[in-house]
Amino acid sequence: MDQGELKYWVGFSNIDKIGPVRFKRILDYFGNMENAWRAPMQEFINAKIEPNLAQEIIISRNEINPDEEWEKLENEEINIVTIKDSNYPRLLKEIYNPPALLYYKGNLENIDLSIAVVGTRKISNYGKQVTPMIVKPLAENKVVIVSGLAYGVDSLAHQATVEVKGRTIAVLGSGLDRQSIYPSSNRHLADKIIGYDGAVISEYPMGTLPFKGNFPSRNRIIAGLSLGILVIEGSEDSGSLITAQLGLEQNRDVFAVPGNIYQDSSKGPNKLLKMGAKPVLSAQDILEELDFKQIVKYHKPHNVSPENDQEKLILEKLNGEPLHIDKITQATGLSHSLVSSTLALMEMKGLVKNLGGMNYIALQ
Repeated sequence: MDQGELKYWVGFSNIDKIGPVRFKRILDYFGNMENAWRAPMQEFINAKIEPNLAQEIIISRNEINPDEEWEKLENEEINIVTIKDSNYPRLLKEIYNPPALLYYKGNLENIDLSIAVVGTRKISNYGKQVTPMIVKPLAENKVVIVSGLAYGVDSLAHQATVEVKGRTIAVLGSGLDRQSIYPSSNRHLADKIIGYDGAVISEYPMGTLPFKGNFPSRNRIIAGLSLGILVIEGSEDSGSLITAQLGLEQNRDVFAVPGNIYQDSSKGPNKLLKMGAKPVLSAQDILEELDFKQIVKYHKPHNVSPENDQEKLILEKLNGEPLHIDKITQATGLSHSLVSSTLALMEMKGLVKNLGGMNYIALQ
């Protein structure tokens, strides 16, 4: 879609109360947004836009200059993608009310292999341990981590991903211009996300403040971009549970990390587990449940080598023939639990493969 048409999508995006449903009505009726921008009020009413809003559109058009709005986007290096474009995220397009227009910085290509990681802003020490322990192996296995850039679990999930040079997407409930990014203390983190081939996205135009009502809509995008939603910590009425509920409505898998039954921040995930969410004790639980093994195909990375003595020792014992975990334990002299956890990490890295029945073979 050329700039001549796109700037009118941006223009309508700057008009309050035009969400995905009304955007679709306008587009279906007029055929393109340039025609709609020049249309009289009665035509909007014919397009099933409420008379009061139709009048607001006419008034707002006199106050919005699409060319100036486009120039602002260019100055901030903000890109846009519409639901009519081929590079619009495939999974997001499948939900009931996908955004008609997304603003983004970074790279939105090849993000179908993704998991949302959400949780409380008031993260506990337990959450600080669990989040990177699960997120880093996922990111190392080429899974895109989707979250909301908020304090707590969100920030830690993004940070854990960029620490292993993985890809992550931050979905905001504000505009993407520098002054609007929320929380402002995470602007540097947003830069790092973009720098590692990730993206920061929003359906809201430049200058949009992080109003409370924006975040439930933001959460539907987080869920919509992902194959599944992992809830790490959160109270029973937290936004992370809203995201999980939206994921269920969108036919996504919901995962939860079990927590202390006496701790408020664990009540949300524990409730989800009672309702049938899949328990997660490690990244491997997610990889196996979503069958990422077949999607990723465990390609053999040429630049991966054993990182510690345990991995080196296990590879020495795997000399070309499949070996059961019990025999690996016996041959290495390591504890069974250490061998099991090490093999799980080695499999994610592409060093070994489980052929079934806990029989492993080296891929190096």
